[in-house]
Amino acid sequence: MKKTYPFLFLIILFSINSCNVYNFTGTGKIDANTFQVNFFQNNAELVQPGIDRTFTLTLQDLIQNQTNLNLVKNGGDLTYEGEITDYRITPMMATADIQAAQNRLTIRVKVQFTNKNKEADDFDKTFDFFYDYRADKQLSGTDLDAAVKIIFERITQDIFNESLAKW
Repeated sequence: MKKTYPFLFLIILFSINSCNVYNFTGTGKIDANTFQVNFFQNNAELVQPGIDRTFTLTLQDLIQNQTNLNLVKNGGDLTYEGEITDYRITPMMATADIQAAQNRLTIRVKVQFTNKNKEADDFDKTFDFFYDYRADKQLSGTDLDAAVKIIFERITQDIFNESLAKW
């Protein structure tokens, strides 16, 4: 029994030490300590009140939950800024009597990402996603909140993957 302790100690030591290189989010080692997410203004033609704040907070929460980076208001090693450029509802499928059977809510966000420590990672890119729903259903209240949540979860994950996970 006494001979297994050094072996067990080595296994634990290597396991703890390897946590600095890999993690479950796929980010590997990030060359930064802090990040900031500037307010994403809603500049879409069709303005849905409150989604600008919701998007900004969703992006902050995702980065905090999937990294060890500290959120700062100014001077972050990583900076996310941009705007919501499009909020659109379009008919997708028609019925036999030429009425919409399905509508699609699409939200598009333009993001400028800056990495002070590695300028090669900087980008200026647009991300979008959509939510389909039945045309006979009004997208409002909790239904609208759920749709926006689904869209923002996908867009923020895409931004995270582009900026930190490199997928």
